[in-house]
Amino acid sequence: MLRVYFDNAATTPISEEVIDAMLPVLRGQFGNPSSIHAEGRSVRALLESARKTVAQCIGASTAEIFFTSGGTESNNMAIKCAVRDLGVRRIISSPTEHHCGLHTIEAAQKHDGVEVVWLPVDHLGHVDLHALEQALAESAGIKTLVSLMHANNEIGSMTDIDRVSRLCRQYGALFHTDTVQTIGHFPVNVQQTPVNFLSGAAHKFHGPKGVGFIYINPESPIKPFIDGGAQERNMRGGTENVYGIVGLAKALELAIAEMETRTAHILEVRNYMKERMLETFDGISFNGDQEGNCLYTVLNVSFPPSPKNELLLLSLDIAGVSASGGSACSSGAEKGSHVLEAIGAEPDRKSIRFSFSHYNTKSEVDFVIDKMKAILPQPAMIESMAAK
Repeated sequence: MLRVYFDNAATTPISEEVIDAMLPVLRGQFGNPSSIHAEGRSVRALLESARKTVAQCIGASTAEIFFTSGGTESNNMAIKCAVRDLGVRRIISSPTEHHCGLHTIEAAQKHDGVEVVWLPVDHLGHVDLHALEQALAESAGIKTLVSLMHANNEIGSMTDIDRVSRLCRQYGALFHTDTVQTIGHFPVNVQQTPVNFLSGAAHKFHGPKGVGFIYINPESPIKPFIDGGAQERNMRGGTENVYGIVGLAKALELAIAEMETRTAHILEVRNYMKERMLETFDGISFNGDQEGNCLYTVLNVSFPPSPKNELLLLSLDIAGVSASGGSACSSGAEKGSHVLEAIGAEPDRKSIRFSFSHYNTKSEVDFVIDKMKAILPQPAMIESMAAK
């Protein structure tokens, strides 16, 4: 059966070029990068070459890039180590953060007694930056960390991290940003937008799962989050996932090089789906900011109340369409979205997140629309049923 994949915000298919870059390492370069013999030195060279590539892609130095198991570890490392090692006693964040950020902040609040300030968000999902400045002004004398996503993974609303960076520097606060959804899709440069910590994950830009990185500004020296050996210049114990790291670097290199053409294609497909949805279904709307500062890879569609809503995602899956109701980390139980709740979305409407990559096509959009027409009752059908 034909299937189409519109859940790229959850994970992206690994590209063939990335597989080709990883295969020689998997097959022949098995040495431990911490070993001093020839096999080890060969793999160490691959590791450091990958580090250089990632650093160049975000305007950092190689000494500021540390490889992790993914975005969740990177976010945990930034937040928990800032509390433990840098004396942070107040964290400012938003209620629409990814769960790995929210739960890490809540853990710091519970176990370390850190004060947490949750910033309000508007109906489009944008963080209130005036409230941020007020919270920073009220933090005078208190070591403060601001932790905000660059783009929301469910509704695509983006935060102006340039402005947040300026505010944090003005008020002497640390700044951590989760760029898992934007690295490889938007230009990110830590020289132009100074941050203390930045998180990324390979599988969001067509790299392998289980590998990511954290940028650490040298002005914010933290200690290891995972203790062990001297790997990652004494910052993360454990033998490095060299195959994954090579894949991450190749995937990011390709994403940066092809960003302009990929963006244009994705926008064309996304806008086409938006148009088809509007012309085909009555009463639909879209969650998040669709016209302003938004993540172009995400379209969160809100459907009016219907008896079919509860099984809509399952029906789509059976019909060959992969989409989601929100974050993949919590979609299994089909619980209500904390993001939609925070922006005041109507709870009796059903929201589906379609998320795109440069591999998607307009014909796949047509496939989705046809399947949804068969699942959801159309106005003419409803009128006919009522007449009977």
